[in-house]
Amino acid sequence: METVKIVECPRDAWQGLQKVIPTEGKVAYLRKLIELGFKHIDSVSFVSPKHVPQMADSESVLAELRSAGVLSPPAPRANGHDHPGHPPNDLSRSVEIIGIIVNGEGLARALNAPGVTTLGYPYSVSANFRRQNANMSQSESRDLIKKIHQAALARGLNLVVYISMAFGNSFGEPWSAEVTAETVEWLKTVGVKAISLADTVGIATPEEVANVYRQVQQVAEGVELGAHLHGRPETAAEKILAAYEAGCRRFDGALTGLGGCPFAGDHLVGNIPTEVAVPALAAKGAVTGIEPWAMLSAVEATQALRKMYA
Repeated sequence: METVKIVECPRDAWQGLQKVIPTEGKVAYLRKLIELGFKHIDSVSFVSPKHVPQMADSESVLAELRSAGVLSPPAPRANGHDHPGHPPNDLSRSVEIIGIIVNGEGLARALNAPGVTTLGYPYSVSANFRRQNANMSQSESRDLIKKIHQAALARGLNLVVYISMAFGNSFGEPWSAEVTAETVEWLKTVGVKAISLADTVGIATPEEVANVYRQVQQVAEGVELGAHLHGRPETAAEKILAAYEAGCRRFDGALTGLGGCPFAGDHLVGNIPTEVAVPALAAKGAVTGIEPWAMLSAVEATQALRKMYA
């Protein structure tokens, strides 16, 4: 039986809601996911509140989770003195908390935020999307990746780089699987060990997902290569299984399929619903670590959140 990593992405999902969830609501939801056994959570982002109001309280959310003992305290300082913090309980010992950053200011915030174990950076192979998302050139973005990698090493943090538009783009720009593969090769030279291929605008067919993943996998030795897929509900399971059959063992999802990319231009194109991905993978014999009863409870909690803040 194959073990797969499921990365739950409430941070991505929440950006699809119209109303801002109060800090206490986010804390309660994240704590619920952790209690239900979700071990890898894309929880917060450190971006401009002007552009993403939903993420304005990321530090406060993490601080409250830390105070509740849900997140592990930081690693000891270089001088041998521990950071102050609530002692970890059984829930907090093996939970990965991913914090997304898009610029140097976000990096500084993430490094000072409590509980972040993994820095996440979206790097786009599309020049248009890179400008819209982070207002950076390719060279500026690559310089930032090097800086993030060095900061992660110094702090004992993990790093995952998401390749946006990895399966094509909607801007009419030249694209090929070779471009995505070349990007993975460059990231390897920097030392990046975890890379997730993103179908940002949900345009790839299951066949295209499989073909691109297989081609990129050929140059990804030593890298945990994942998939962050978007799509319409009726194609979600097909896309996940296409990536799985091509060798993918790391999958991002969002309960009830909430969120996605605002550039998709179709409200039905969202994140892959975790409650679709997990049973589809389980039917193939994959071990996800998420029990059916836990999935049911997580879906109910997500539906309640959606109803309140949609």
